[in-house]
Order: sequence, then C-alpha cells, then structure tokens
Amino acid sequence: MLYSCPVLIGLVALIQVSSKIGEFEFGDHMDTEPGNFEKRPRARDLGIPFEGTPGALNAITDVAGVAVGYATLVSGNPEANGQPPAVRTGLTAILPRGKSAAGDPAFAGYFAFNGSGEMTGMHMLEETGFLEGPIMITNSNSVGLVRDAVVKWQIKNGTMFQHFSLPVVAETSDTYLSDPNGFYISDNDVFSALDKASSGPIAEGNVGGGTGMCSFEWKGGTGTSSRKLVLGGGYTVGVLVQSNFGFRSQATIAGVPVGKLIDEGPKVFSQGTLYNYGASIIVVIATDAPLLPHQLKRLAKRASVGVARTGGTANNYSGEIFIAFSTANSNTAKTRFEVMNLQMLSNYGMDRLIDATAYATEEAIVNALVASETMTGYEGRTVLAIPHKTLQEVLAAYLA
Repeated sequence: MLYSCPVLIGLVALIQVSSKIGEFEFGDHMDTEPGNFEKRPRARDLGIPFEGTPGALNAITDVAGVAVGYATLVSGNPEANGQPPAVRTGLTAILPRGKSAAGDPAFAGYFAFNGSGEMTGMHMLEETGFLEGPIMITNSNSVGLVRDAVVKWQIKNGTMFQHFSLPVVAETSDTYLSDPNGFYISDNDVFSALDKASSGPIAEGNVGGGTGMCSFEWKGGTGTSSRKLVLGGGYTVGVLVQSNFGFRSQATIAGVPVGKLIDEGPKVFSQGTLYNYGASIIVVIATDAPLLPHQLKRLAKRASVGVARTGGTANNYSGEIFIAFSTANSNTAKTRFEVMNLQMLSNYGMDRLIDATAYATEEAIVNALVASETMTGYEGRTVLAIPHKTLQEVLAAYLA
C-alpha cells in the first residue's frame, strides 16, 4: 500500500484550515471538471524556470482529443464534534480520444519504476499493445469499485471494444487526510467524471484523485504540463500526475534543494506510525506522435527522469507507475483478420519526445505542489501547502 505524507498532529491547532473546506457539508462534491474551476497559481506564475516549450494550455489536453474529468469529494468538518468523518478523496478520468471515440483503442505502453502500488489492466496492455478504454486514478481502496464502474459506463455508452473489458485503474493512498476504509466513492462519481471529461484547461492541486494527496511532506495532488516540439515534427507531449511521494529533504525545484532550505512547517515524517513511508506517484503521458507500443514503453520510462529531477528516488514503499499512449494511428485495433497500415516515428526521432516527457513530468509535479492548498482532514490531521513567497525567495537567492 502507498501511504500519503503526514505532518505533526500537534501543529493542527496553530494552522488555519483552508476556507474552502468549511463550505462543503457531508456528502457534497466539488465541481471541478475542465473549464469550471477557480484557477490556482502555477509554477510559471511564480517565476520558476523549466526546460522546453509548453503547449498553449501547458496541460495534457494540449494533445488533441484527450479529455480529462474529475470527481472531487470534500465533506465533513474535522473540527466539529458529532459529524461524520472528514472525506478528502476523489478520482480522475483520462479519455485518450475523448468520449466521441472512446471505443477506439490507442497504442500504449507502461513502466513501473517502483511497483509498490497498483495499475490494473497492465497484463492485457503489455500483451496486446492497446489501451481499450479510459485511464482512471483514485485512492488505494477504491480501485476495485472504480474498475467495475468503468465497465458499467462502457456498456451503457456502447464503448466496449470487445465483449469484455479490463479497465486501467491506478492508485495512490490518501490514508492520512481521508478515512482509507470509508469507501466514499460511488458508481455515480465514476460516471460523473467520465461524462464531464473534456478538453481545455484543467484544474490542479486538491482535485480529482489528487484531493487527499501530498508530496515532499507538503500538500500535493493533481498536476499537468506539456511540451510542444518546435522541431522534430511539431508533435506534443502532455503529462498528468497524481503526486503523492517524496520526503521533505529530497524536494528539488529548478535544481534547488528547496526541501532543505525552507524551514516553515514540519519537515519529518511521524516516527513509529503507518505514515513514515515515501508514498507514490502515477504519471500519464499522452502524445500525438505516431509511436508503437514498444516506443511508448520507452517514453513511459522517461517519466522516471522527471521524478528524479524533483528529488524522488522511488523509496521502498513508493509506487512510481507510468503509462504512455499515442492518439495517432486511429482505427487500427480490429476484431477480425486484417492487415493494418500504420505510421511509426523512427527511433532516431524519439530524442525530443524523451526530453519533453522528462521536462513535462517535472513541471507537472511542481504544478501539483504550487496549486495545492493547505488541507485539514481525517481526525484533524493537517498538511501544509508549500509556501509560495518563501519558495520564490529561496529560488531567487540560490539562483542569483
């Protein structure tokens, strides 16, 4: 299991709970699908430098056809006696070709940098090279429910490629901020995330599957970024992460060891508890470059470089699991004997895609940190957001 990062419980009384938390009563969900959210600051808004040229949205949805949807469950006030447990969880849906072509499988590949986690459907994907449905990311104990609900959604919408389905569902654990055994996600939440999935700008931080997650002992969650290849065919690489990994001492931004330089807030994991592990990250990579499954597996491996650039080392109980897909070569999965005509980028043409994947993964992780807000959740536990002003000051001093 993958455990989300804790902070010292004794500081809870000193921290002001995010004002948004109190706005939701038990059972309410936040509406965070693309195009309907309060825009949070992003890493570039703070002047943080990154390698490469982003797409227009600097998001996975810069890859044409890719759609993203969220279900965000935030309910219960942890400071009020007699209320149900605080819920801080959710799920994220990524449709490689959007809803209109959800039944058209896409070439894909995956890589587990460290396998202390779960991503269902990988045996089928490894064998056939095709991703036959959406990619879902949620919390650890909701994988089974989400998997079953995806099948129901596919049946209802007529998007099953064949008479059975083995959905791809990945997880990280929001154990620290949300009751891990509450089973709050429902079929309707899955249906909602899939039905509302769309292209365009997407929310980051405390949304979707990233709602209750944290990174480097700060609040983490959902982040995205993209790279547009000015040379090398003009292709786009887009990345979405559910970031829930890393120790404070490891945190690195723009090459600066910020985790060792920022003294605000707690810096160590609670000792002797279930929460002193390195947690996890799921990375989803999309591209419009015509790549075959073995090439996409190579691309998925390069997310490891992006994780490493932020200081991650794939700790023992951390699950770094990555999946990459291509929106090119549509209508190439057939259920009858047929010879297909495919396009394939030469291996020599992959270098810029490899760079783009590493850089976009790095920025998506930092975007998740910057966009996330301080959150108090289950049993009154609080996780602080990374302090923007202090981060800017530390980077300016170090990079001067």
